[in-house]
Amino acid sequence: MTCQHCVASVTEELSEIAGVTDVAVDLDTGAVTVTSSTSLDDVAIKAAVTEAGYDLAG
Repeated sequence: MTCQHCVASVTEELSEIAGVTDVAVDLDTGAVTVTSSTSLDDVAIKAAVTEAGYDLAG
């Protein structure tokens, strides 16, 4: 990620997952923290990040 637009895209896509209550993205490190009220499905997280145009780090 290189800009605030990138941050907004990732935040928007992850926020659409059912149960997500907060998304925090650190532009400098690329770290993303997702807070949810329920267990999250890894496939849904990966799909949201991919939809935003990024891949998850291994």
